[in-house]
Amino acid sequence: MPTAEKNFTFICGPDDFIVNRLGRERFEALALATKADEFSREIISGFAGNVAEVETAVARFREVVQTMPMFGGQRIIWFKDVNFLADSITGRAEGTLQQVAALQELLTQINPAEVAVIVTAAPVDRRRAFAKWCEAQADFTLAGGDSEEAGATLAAIVQDEARSFGANFASGAMELLLQKVGPNTRLLTEETRKLATYAGGGATAAVIEEAHVEELTPNFAEGDFFAAADRFFAGDLPGTLVELQRHFFAGGDARPIISAFQNRNRILLQCRVLLDAGDLRAPGPYGFDKAAWARTQAAYAKHFGGDAEKSSYNFFTQNQWYVGKLVSNAKLPPLRRLIDNQQELVRVFEEIIRRPHEQEAVLRDMAVRCLT
Repeated sequence: MPTAEKNFTFICGPDDFIVNRLGRERFEALALATKADEFSREIISGFAGNVAEVETAVARFREVVQTMPMFGGQRIIWFKDVNFLADSITGRAEGTLQQVAALQELLTQINPAEVAVIVTAAPVDRRRAFAKWCEAQADFTLAGGDSEEAGATLAAIVQDEARSFGANFASGAMELLLQKVGPNTRLLTEETRKLATYAGGGATAAVIEEAHVEELTPNFAEGDFFAAADRFFAGDLPGTLVELQRHFFAGGDARPIISAFQNRNRILLQCRVLLDAGDLRAPGPYGFDKAAWARTQAAYAKHFGGDAEKSSYNFFTQNQWYVGKLVSNAKLPPLRRLIDNQQELVRVFEEIIRRPHEQEAVLRDMAVRCLT
């Protein structure tokens, strides 16, 4: 919150959910500390899709900041959802830059003894002069950290949410949740609440187990179909057939299933080669040995052209724990079988082109061929 030395609070970051959540906490804390009534509190939206909307938002902020309180006392203003500080078409427009300069002048003139201002913005181009000025002049918070800290930030959010419900994660459960949901803070928060409640949140030592995540959390990340792929690569023919039936009964299409199988098979194929070569050893309960993983990555990552974007084509862009989990759960077949799987998946794709109305039958036939 603003101090005697700082005119206003500025909270920014790459994720609007995290930023707004922290902004709301600051806003409510200020309201409680100052005992501000509803007439002394104001929330203004800074969301803008074009320059005209930026002008409207800044004008509204100016009007509220400059309005004298009806009953005296300190007022609290939250300028939230500011999105015109990003490196975007609207953010780069000349009209927007003029409004940002006007906003900076307004913030400079604020008397924190009379009005407490909180500005929350996401995303923000921190290379811009305004962002740098805020970092120096405001009570500044970078919520969520930089992109390289995203994984740790998401884990911290999930852990804090679980603890607020009196629960903790068992080994592997949080990693699986992050892998299934992906970098979506809203979904992660809601899923954590659901899991904590199921695990007995509020009870003494409630624990969210890996099995809870497997059972209760759908897979939202990257369109991967965990259930069918898990059963297939575990060598479970009946389970695979059940999952295929469930998928097609719900009106699903064959293409995402084929893609999921191919992605999983590529990862396992690369892993099989590294295990056979002795570069890696079979993973333990916490995944692959981190030192061995780092040595192997240093030796072979260069052959992937330096591409660090997550892809099943590049083994080293995968989460080390997640890959260890896949290998531990799968009946890892020999290299020849994995190559044959790839050929089978190509064959399935070609067969579906010829028999577009028999997709389930084609995939069922492939499962039977591969798992018997």
